[in-house]
Amino acid sequence: MGKRKSSAPPPAKKKAPKLDTTFDCPFCNRKKTCVAKLEPKLRVARIECRVCHARYDCEITPISEPIDVYAEWIDKCEEENDEDN
Repeated sequence: MGKRKSSAPPPAKKKAPKLDTTFDCPFCNRKKTCVAKLEPKLRVARIECRVCHARYDCEITPISEPIDVYAEWIDKCEEENDEDN
């Protein structure tokens, strides 16, 4: 008589990579000085630079992430620069 095969352990779950909440400032060009704070209940987000105090506020959706807010801020900055030229 043969032995029963033991069941293989389930594969380990991969952890999703953590997204940054600190970013480079587009105004003073310092690394990792802008901090993103999301208020999902109020549907508002703010990014503020700890050095030059530049900030950006916007409305968010329940699935918004800090990187989305930062990307929107960069897009608005580029839009303003294009209008000036």
